Amino acid sequence: MELVEILGYVGALIVGLVLGLIGGGGSILTVPILVYFIGFTPIVATAYSLFVVGSTALVGTLRNIKQNQIDFKTAIIFAIPSIITVFMVRSLVIPNLPDVIFSLGNFSLTNSLFIMLLFALIMLLAGWSMIKSKTIPSDSEIKKFDNSHYFAISTQAIGIGVLAGLVGAGGGFLIVPALVLLVKLPIKKAISTSLFIIAIQSLIGFLGDVKTLTIDWKFLLTFTTISIIGIFIGLALSKKISPKRLKRGFGYFTIIMAIYIIYKELF
Repeated sequence: MELVEILGYVGALIVGLVLGLIGGGGSILTVPILVYFIGFTPIVATAYSLFVVGSTALVGTLRNIKQNQIDFKTAIIFAIPSIITVFMVRSLVIPNLPDVIFSLGNFSLTNSLFIMLLFALIMLLAGWSMIKSKTIPSDSEIKKFDNSHYFAISTQAIGIGVLAGLVGAGGGFLIVPALVLLVKLPIKKAISTSLFIIAIQSLIGFLGDVKTLTIDWKFLLTFTTISIIGIFIGLALSKKISPKRLKRGFGYFTIIMAIYIIYKELF
């Protein structure tokens, strides 16, 4: 086993760790690890990312169910439009992306380049969102949920579904703030509910790839198992580490990673 592959599996552990600690952000690491360390194409990497993040989030969800930390009503309202969107993007849009989307002079925007640049853009937004997480109100500041926000929730769910389908991201960095600011969930319950939504939308989105891609199940299950070990570690550490400080630190790391991807892909 080569060093880069070993580093890739170490990265799998960190993916689970991050998901357990902050309820999102796992796919921000999964896709670059699969592309740059393991050597998969971006299309395959985004598909594998959905399975890895979905399976890992599912394990965290089972633990949270026992602790009654999930708002199932909100999760279903959010998940249904998101799931439908992710599945349609993975099964209909991704397989039909042209090899070259457009050319301008000597520059050609291939489907792989498009996916990685879009992913980098989302990483920048994710990093900024995590750094600005101090804008999320504390539990004592949260007011009663207004039913008029259901439309806003469904609209945001569709948007997250499109992004999740295109780049294999669970969208936790967008889901958690939405659940807190729109649904008025306490932050810990929002993180748990986010994991549940990520698990459902990611795994169903992955089903859209099964018929169009050849899946290396041995590798995928090994990578996922290591990630699941990471989420148990993350869930245990979440009781001892300040989520706010952790999010800010990971946010800066995410922005640096995004700049690296843009540089590597373009230059």
